[in-house]
Amino acid sequence: MAELRRLYRYLTPYWPRVLGALIGIALSSMVTLTLPYAIRILVDSVFVNKDFAELNRISLLLFGLFIIQAFVSFFYRFMLQYVAQRSIADLRLDIHRHLLRLPLRFFTNHRVGDILSRVSNDVTTLQDAMVSAPVGIIRQLLTFGGGIALMLYMNWQLTLIILGLIPPLMLITTYYGKKLKRLSTEVQDRQADATIILEEMLSGVRVVKSFVRERFEEQRYAEAIEAGFERSIRRARESATFIPLITVLGFGAITLLLWFGGRQVINGIISPGELISYLFYMIFVSSPMAQSASLWGRLQEAAGSSKRIFEIIDEEPEHYNQQSTSTNRSHNGTVAQSTALKVGGEVAGNVRFVDVNFHYADNEDKDEDEKPLVLHDICLEARAGEIVALVGYSGGGKTTLVNLIPRFYDPTSGRIEIDGVELREYDLQMLRSQIAIVPQETFLFGGTVRENIAYGRLEASDKEIHDAAEAAFAHEFIEELPKGYDSIVGERGVKLSAGQRQRIAIARALLKDPRILLLDEATSALDTESERWVQAALERLMEGRTSFVIAHRLSTIQRADTIVAIEKGRIVESGSHDQLLAQNGLYKRLYEMQFGEPLRS
Repeated sequence: MAELRRLYRYLTPYWPRVLGALIGIALSSMVTLTLPYAIRILVDSVFVNKDFAELNRISLLLFGLFIIQAFVSFFYRFMLQYVAQRSIADLRLDIHRHLLRLPLRFFTNHRVGDILSRVSNDVTTLQDAMVSAPVGIIRQLLTFGGGIALMLYMNWQLTLIILGLIPPLMLITTYYGKKLKRLSTEVQDRQADATIILEEMLSGVRVVKSFVRERFEEQRYAEAIEAGFERSIRRARESATFIPLITVLGFGAITLLLWFGGRQVINGIISPGELISYLFYMIFVSSPMAQSASLWGRLQEAAGSSKRIFEIIDEEPEHYNQQSTSTNRSHNGTVAQSTALKVGGEVAGNVRFVDVNFHYADNEDKDEDEKPLVLHDICLEARAGEIVALVGYSGGGKTTLVNLIPRFYDPTSGRIEIDGVELREYDLQMLRSQIAIVPQETFLFGGTVRENIAYGRLEASDKEIHDAAEAAFAHEFIEELPKGYDSIVGERGVKLSAGQRQRIAIARALLKDPRILLLDEATSALDTESERWVQAALERLMEGRTSFVIAHRLSTIQRADTIVAIEKGRIVESGSHDQLLAQNGLYKRLYEMQFGEPLRS
């Protein structure tokens, strides 16, 4: 139950409300326990003696107590709902905050659908178990404890017989609790699989339709749903077995009570009112036994969900500040180490790779020397304001190389420096604030054009946004949109053409005003007209900035200061366009393949 103990730390900031609710529950339980005693008086005194005055007094007293109980019930139920909703909101915020700080490696190794399932489905499962289930157990325990105490006072012999049923009850609860926890985790895993398939289908719906794969996707999703259904039925079967077993024990105890207590009434040992009162207390005691078993099962289900959630929270985040240490405490009570800024301020943009090797840490079971290197002994330098073009076959390591500059990944060995300072010495937020990326597949948020450009600098004025758009050759087509800068671009910018999306991305990068620019095949997916506009915008963007350009269209990088040819993770040649053509190496082969005929001397 370590996951649940950790989960309940989210209740700590709201302990006064929880305490108030617990006091309310105790008062409500006390009122409930007065009912059997009042019934005893009614049977033995009022009904036997036909005392109308006593009947009126007891009735008014009970009515007053139940009015008080109603107010108390409203109070503690509202407090519990407040704490439950607030704690779940805090948990969602913590997960979201943590996801934003996880390294790119985490998102490379985890599918989006699985993450969404954990953040939505699993957290929703916890909502009831966060407060209602444990507090329900406390309520049942109070009723059980109070009932047993009064039963011992009234008839200790009968009560000892009833208490003999508790050991088998505990054994059954423990056995089924473990099975329900395991099955609940499996159910959540299968639901996550279904969410993954659904998310992929929605994201790739154009591919699905273009290949006429609707039936295939329907079958794939149906198989995932059926797998989840099968686990859910197994969980339901265990739960359906668990609850009746507990109920049998409870009603068996009532039957035993009626038989043994009835004999005592016949023999004159106890009065009929005492037996009826004792019977009500027995019902009050057996009901918590059955309900607590159900609540315990729900807690076990929640334990499975919380395990999946804390697997995300336990992932090591990126350390934004690397040097001197300070301490922050999150809602869940864990201590997070943060560090003070060592290197800050604007950089000049001199970038240097020194003997850099890199491999992806996908195969954790392998030793470091067994993992295949993606980059080998990379030595490369770009002075401030220079343009370095990276060319080579697909899969050669070009994108991996530029991803090391903003520290999406860290080198396995070697070092990368900016202005002579190793990357790990920089505050990570400050480092990335100096770098802008324009990828091949531009991502736009589903809001307005203005919001997407302003993402480069949230505090930018309208004039600065318009200036950035003009510099990116985007202002003219934006003005022609139905609502201009306030036009909705749709999910991922679906309402715009590829060239328009790229120019908005360039405007966003211009607004950020970085010192280092990373362009990953930014024009490879465009038609000739769009490429002309985007290339013109890129030339403006690269002015005065250190730029790393990955390009398959060699015509776009012939004016680069340095062209680096990469093959199988190694730099095989480097120089200007003319120098590389003269070397008869990889660059010349790529050039001849692209332009269709060998160069003639």
